[in-house]
Amino acid sequence: MKKSNIDKLLDIMLALRNPDSGCPWDVEQTFQSISPYTIEEAYEVADAIERSDIEGLKDELGDLLFQVIFHSEIAKEEGHFVFNDVVVGIIDKMVRRHPHVFSEASVRSSEAQSVAWEDIKARERLNTSNSRKSSAMSDVPLAFPALMRAQKLQKRAARIGFDWPTTEGILEKIDEEILEVKDELLNTSNHERVEEEIGDLLFVCVNLARKLNVDAEIALKRASKKFERRFRAMESILMENENLKKPTLEDMERIWTEVKKLEKT
Repeated sequence: MKKSNIDKLLDIMLALRNPDSGCPWDVEQTFQSISPYTIEEAYEVADAIERSDIEGLKDELGDLLFQVIFHSEIAKEEGHFVFNDVVVGIIDKMVRRHPHVFSEASVRSSEAQSVAWEDIKARERLNTSNSRKSSAMSDVPLAFPALMRAQKLQKRAARIGFDWPTTEGILEKIDEEILEVKDELLNTSNHERVEEEIGDLLFVCVNLARKLNVDAEIALKRASKKFERRFRAMESILMENENLKKPTLEDMERIWTEVKKLEKT
């Protein structure tokens, strides 16, 4: 019987990990050593999407799939699980978390589905063997980007009622945190204390984003993209102007303002 492409990919992974005839680099890898590559591949998938590079997306999804195969092979070698267990697990999870599709339940909107999804996940956490020790913060990955993880933690806290009643309270807290940063700068200039206060300020800003249904990670990514676009435009103007070979800060600020005005016209 002809092998499926997935089976062929599993065979390739098996050959790469063969201690006698495989690739020395692949044989040496562990969960821990390839974890950074898995994260990198996920980011490259997101980057291809951001650039609307569909051909690149196909390629990057293949790389990400290979990471799943890689982890599954290591798990099989160590006697934990095999690739098919991963597939069965996600099938069961998707059916379980979509009762409105695979059973009699119904939802009115995507927002309602998001709430239902989180309710199901919360019940699943309570049903684990460690349910007595389970926290609302359990299973929020440490490897998430900082803004994403902060927003996830805040959402978990909000689900049990630990949340700001209104955005006004968050805005007041932001003002308070800014004052605390200023106070540290004026009175101590202790780097660790300043870092801590800036972290608190960022955390509250993420809370504001969450409260307004804004994805903090996406918002900052777009702000960075806007900054880069304007900076490159400013650089281009400076390079074209013979009188601005050594621009002052005032020159750059003036051109920056011009670039911003041009974007809005």
